[in-house]
Amino acid sequence: MGITSTIIKPIGHLTAAQIQKWAANPLRAQNKIFQQLIGTARTTAFGKDHQFQEIKNYEDFKKRVPIRDYEGLRGYVEQIKQGKGDVLWKGKPRYFAKTSGTTSGVKYIPLTKESIPNHFGSARNMVFNYIAQTGQSQFMDGKMIFLSGSPELMETNGILTGRLSGISNHMIPAWIKRNQMPSYTTNCIEDWETKLDKIVEETAHQDMRMISGIPPWVQMYYERLLDYTGKRCVADIFPNFSLYIYGGVNSAPYRAKLEELVGKPIDSLETYPASEGFIAFQDDCYDESLLLNANSGIFFEFVPADEIFKENPTRLSLGEVELGINYAIILSNNAGLWAYNIGDTVRFVSTTPYKLIVTGRTKHFISAFGEHVIGKEVEEALLRASKEEDVKIVEFTVAPQIHPENGETPYHEWFIAFDKRPKDLAAFAQKVDAEMVRQNIYYKDLIDGKILQPLKITPLPKNAFRTYMKSQGKLGGQNKVPRLANDRRIADALSVV
Repeated sequence: MGITSTIIKPIGHLTAAQIQKWAANPLRAQNKIFQQLIGTARTTAFGKDHQFQEIKNYEDFKKRVPIRDYEGLRGYVEQIKQGKGDVLWKGKPRYFAKTSGTTSGVKYIPLTKESIPNHFGSARNMVFNYIAQTGQSQFMDGKMIFLSGSPELMETNGILTGRLSGISNHMIPAWIKRNQMPSYTTNCIEDWETKLDKIVEETAHQDMRMISGIPPWVQMYYERLLDYTGKRCVADIFPNFSLYIYGGVNSAPYRAKLEELVGKPIDSLETYPASEGFIAFQDDCYDESLLLNANSGIFFEFVPADEIFKENPTRLSLGEVELGINYAIILSNNAGLWAYNIGDTVRFVSTTPYKLIVTGRTKHFISAFGEHVIGKEVEEALLRASKEEDVKIVEFTVAPQIHPENGETPYHEWFIAFDKRPKDLAAFAQKVDAEMVRQNIYYKDLIDGKILQPLKITPLPKNAFRTYMKSQGKLGGQNKVPRLANDRRIADALSVV
C-alpha cells in the first residue's frame, strides 16, 4: 500500500462519520440551509424583489418565490453577465458553468465561492466514504482517468466561464493531479474522436486504477483501447483497475457491455451532478440508490411530476415526500438559484435516510396519448428483456409514431443499436412491450383499448447513435442521447443515418 492510500484511510472514516451524522437528521440540515440562504440573500436584487425580509418559513417562501426555469431567471443572469454584483447572490459568481439547453439556448449557471464545495467537495466525500466502507484505497496510488470536457475557460466580464466538467479540472488538488490523466493538452482537444485517440495513446501503458466518465463514452474509450492494444479485455491492459465512477445517465443499459469489455468485476459509484448543483451520490456501493445531498448548500423542493407544468403545482419540502411517487426536483442554492426547476425527475426509495433513483427528465417523456411514459420505465423494460434473451444494447431512443402509413394504429417506435441482436426481433419486441404494460397502467389501458398497438423496434447499425451525435456536434464529453421524445426530430434523423 502506497503513502497516499495509507493517509487517505483515516480521512475516509472521518468523512463517512460526518455523512452518517447529517443523513440521520436531514430535515434539520435542510432547515438550517433554508435560513442561511434567505438571510444571506436579503439584500440582493432578487431578495429585494421578492421581499426576503418578510420570509420567516417555507410557507412564506412559496408565496413569494414562484418556480422558475432558466428563462425565468435569465433577466437576473444577464445583469450579472453585464458586470453587476449582488444580483442573485452576494457579490459576483466565481464561475459560470456554460451549458446548452433544449429550449433556452446557451445557459450561464453561476457558481459562487459558497457553492463550489457542493460541486467539488461532494464527489470527494463520496470517494472517501467508499474507502471507509470497503477498505479499498489502493486505487489512489495509481493513475486515474477523468473523461470530461475541455478545461479551457473564457471570461464573461471577468467571470471565468466554461463547461462544468472543465471547471472541475481546475479544482482537482495537486496530490491527485500528479496521477490525473489525460494530460491538460489532450483534455483541451475539442474534437472528441481526435481527443479519444490521444487519450488511448497516453493511457494504454499506464497503471490505470480508476476511470470516471459517462457510460457511452467510457464504452467508446474501452473499445478504442482494445483496438489499439490488441488485448482481449481492459483488465489485461490495466490489471489494477478497480473503481469506475459515472453519472449523467443510467448505467443499466450499458452495464453488460461495459463488464464484458473490462473482463472482471469492479466496483462502481454513481454520482448525480448537474450544473445547478451536486444533487445526490451513491453512499453504498452495494445499493444502487443515491443519497440526497441534503447538507451541502441546497434547499430542495419536490413537485409531483404530473403537476410540474400546472400554474400552481403542489410544492413539498423534503419532509413531505412519499415513497414511490415521481417528483420533479426544485432547488434553491448558495449560488443564487431560487425555486429553480432543473428539469429532472426522481423517485424516493427510502426516507431513512432519504435515498432516490433518477427517473428521467420533465421534458423527456412520451405522452402523445396520455400514457406519460418516463425514462426509467423504458430503461427497465429493455434491460429485463435483454437479460432474458442475452441481448446487448449500444444505445436506444423512443418516439411516438402518431400517423403511421396505411392507416395503422399508432405505436411507440424504439430505435435500438444492438451490439448483440435478438434471434427473433418480433418476439423480443413483444417481451419489451409486456414489460411496459406491466410498469405503466396508462400504457396498458391504451394497448388494451386498441388506441395504441404494441411497440415496434427499428434496429440500427452499431454506430448509428455515435454518427447521429457527431452530426449534431455533440459527440463525447457530457453529452447524451435523450431516451424519450414527444416528437420525431431525433427519430427522423436516425432514419437516415
